[in-house]
Amino acid sequence: MAGSRIAVPVTTCARVSKTSCLSAPPESGCRLGAATARHYATNTSLGTSSSPAQARPHKKVTVFNDDGRVKWADLSPAEKVARTTQQSFNFTLVAGGALLTAAVFTVLYTDVFSTDSTVTQFNRAVDRLKEDETVVSLLGPADSIRAYGERSWSKWQRNRPIASRTDTDRFGTERLHMHFHVSGDKDEGVAYVMMLRRQDEKHFHYGSLAVDVKGSRHYVENDKQDAKKTPGKFMGIRWS
Repeated sequence: MAGSRIAVPVTTCARVSKTSCLSAPPESGCRLGAATARHYATNTSLGTSSSPAQARPHKKVTVFNDDGRVKWADLSPAEKVARTTQQSFNFTLVAGGALLTAAVFTVLYTDVFSTDSTVTQFNRAVDRLKEDETVVSLLGPADSIRAYGERSWSKWQRNRPIASRTDTDRFGTERLHMHFHVSGDKDEGVAYVMMLRRQDEKHFHYGSLAVDVKGSRHYVENDKQDAKKTPGKFMGIRWS
């Protein structure tokens, strides 16, 4: 009949599955509500996004390759032990380096920079010898006098240690004994130094300073006998 419409049955989503309805051709008449289609498409496109996020896999952390990038919560018990061991070792290494540095500076100050160090007393003794007229007459002009430590069999060895020792008597008097070689344009000899510091004194002073040249001894400073007469002060009393 002209102008009449042929009714085409509409397949509802209740009769077919959602997947079949979405994949059916348009002429099939299967229709799915827009809201339902969007909801279904959203659920299928997200896949496993609704499940809790899992930790990303990482390279096994050991004592030797741990760089701290992996979070502590993502480490296994064995990896946590490895990181703790590495950090403990690093801390020990840093602490040891700090102690070693402090020890080096302490030795430098005590032996070199301190006003009572052996090096300081050696330099003072040499200056005192150069000021003495008798020493200058025996060895030569002051600017030609040189002082150095123990002689060495190697002519290439330039650093010669100064022979020295320190002792303390029963009265608390500290003594620094030192000897070294001296030479000038005229002659050479050996210098002997003995410094004293009693309990009530802060710095050393000369007990004796002498030079042996050709078997004869010349005293530049000589307070050794006075030091024996007044050995020290103990508990506020000067003992003799």
